[in-house]
Amino acid sequence: MTSSNDASGAAAAPYQAAGSLQGRTLLISGGSRGIGLAIAIRAARDGANIVLMAKTGQPHAKLAGTVYTAAEQIEAAGGQALPLVGDVRNDDDVAGAIAAAVERFGGIDAVINNASAIDLSRTDDVDMRRYDLMQDINVRGTFLLSKLALPALRKSDAGHILTLSPPLNLDPKWAGKHLAYTMAKYGMSLTTLGLAEELKADGISVNSLWPCTLIDTAAIRNMPGGSTMVQAARGPAIMADAAHAVLTGGNLAAGGPSTGNFYTDEQVLAAAGVADFRPYSLGAAEDELVPDIFL
Repeated sequence: MTSSNDASGAAAAPYQAAGSLQGRTLLISGGSRGIGLAIAIRAARDGANIVLMAKTGQPHAKLAGTVYTAAEQIEAAGGQALPLVGDVRNDDDVAGAIAAAVERFGGIDAVINNASAIDLSRTDDVDMRRYDLMQDINVRGTFLLSKLALPALRKSDAGHILTLSPPLNLDPKWAGKHLAYTMAKYGMSLTTLGLAEELKADGISVNSLWPCTLIDTAAIRNMPGGSTMVQAARGPAIMADAAHAVLTGGNLAAGGPSTGNFYTDEQVLAAAGVADFRPYSLGAAEDELVPDIFL
């Protein structure tokens, strides 16, 4: 059996899906590796259509995989893939990705705002180019992709925008730890908050999803001390399963709102019947896992 800890999130245990994404079209930003790719492959196992927009078209010295190798994995898992080399910061690239998705698959049912940049430097130390990068990718990219996809999402009978961003919490300690990064991630979360309210009458659900623990990704591994940090992390499969549950509405809180939620992976999967999260770990005991920096 394939381990639930690999990048594809391919293992069936412990999450048992109550719904399916068969025939649905998902547009994912930055999905050539990590959590984005795991979400894509989990949806592909249902027979979903996956449109990947990512910058990596050629092999990278420090980052495994390209948008094309990701597409191969998606098709091997049972889905259809449309790999697109593009930058979420570029208006024409985003508009082109949406047009290509509609032309190839006839529409878009869900947008996954996965692309994100991270720098945990304190204010004295943060390079302003990194600050601008985080604002451009995290905030502007999320807003732009969501904005330009709205016409297509309104035509879906189950349109959904799912953004990988933390719950909004104005406790000063979160801003005090890594102000530049917190501002960028909270900008993504504010997009969820605002669009959920703005689109209430349009039938489009808008939600955020965030992990309770550190997740093993290339971005974390490339940080100072990252290879040691991920030894106390969970694999991307937990986020893939949680995203699947959100997108299918599987066993979420009965009678609760379907939009404007800031879910955590454990919250969603517990509602879907998962009681044991140990299979998602890379080997560390549950009490040894590193909590996420916003929780």
